[in-house]
Amino acid sequence: MATVPADHPVAVTDEGAIRIITVQRPEKLNSLNAATLQALAEAFSAAAADPDVRVVVLTGAGPKAFVAGADIAEMNTLSAVQGRDFSLLGQALMRQIERMPKPVIARVNGFALGGGLELAMACHLRIAADTAKVGQPEINLGLIPGFGGSQRLLRLCGRAATLELCLLGAPIDAERALALGIVNQVVPAAELDNRVQDVARQLARSAPLALRGLLDAVHVGGECSLDAGLEYESAQFGLLFATEDMREGTSAFLQRRSPAFQNR
Repeated sequence: MATVPADHPVAVTDEGAIRIITVQRPEKLNSLNAATLQALAEAFSAAAADPDVRVVVLTGAGPKAFVAGADIAEMNTLSAVQGRDFSLLGQALMRQIERMPKPVIARVNGFALGGGLELAMACHLRIAADTAKVGQPEINLGLIPGFGGSQRLLRLCGRAATLELCLLGAPIDAERALALGIVNQVVPAAELDNRVQDVARQLARSAPLALRGLLDAVHVGGECSLDAGLEYESAQFGLLFATEDMREGTSAFLQRRSPAFQNR
């Protein structure tokens, strides 16, 4: 893992098989400008390619924000063409995260607004502090979500909630986000790190090839017919019978011991 300068917008650290990617612009509430989007794309590419990384945790620096949105000062200067390009840059990152072959956990430690909520929704799991606030407030800027918010909200929590959050632009608290299915878990802020670490360690112990097959099956199934999704699931299921990890997992079960998966 390469080191980066202290003023780089994204910090990358490892804790065993867990890669932690942190947006580090706390003075801007970790807002997303073009440079930060590009740095995140590079960090996720490196995590995907590193065989020692089994799970990724994404978070924001400082106590206030996961990511409070896109960088409004930068957006204020953009032309229509540049605005579309900025949207496409953000959407490409979200698709990259969504399609990661390793689980990605969003550690939502504070505000996740606009581009921040869009970033969290692209992750596979979202664990939020009870103090977190989420929302899509772009309407208050004369805009709509540009990094996929209208589409992922629709798929996560349905039409009524999506229209409420996007049309009114008001943030909601973590408990309401949990009730709507936007986040997976809510824990007291003081317990957030421990809970995220527990989930990350569990995933890091799981069979990596099975995790990848599951992520692929759910991603493909969400974008195709039921019959096509079932066919893809069966193909992935069958392929896993060719892995040593499958033999290890089933043998460990029969022998009443914990499996030791080797990613092969």
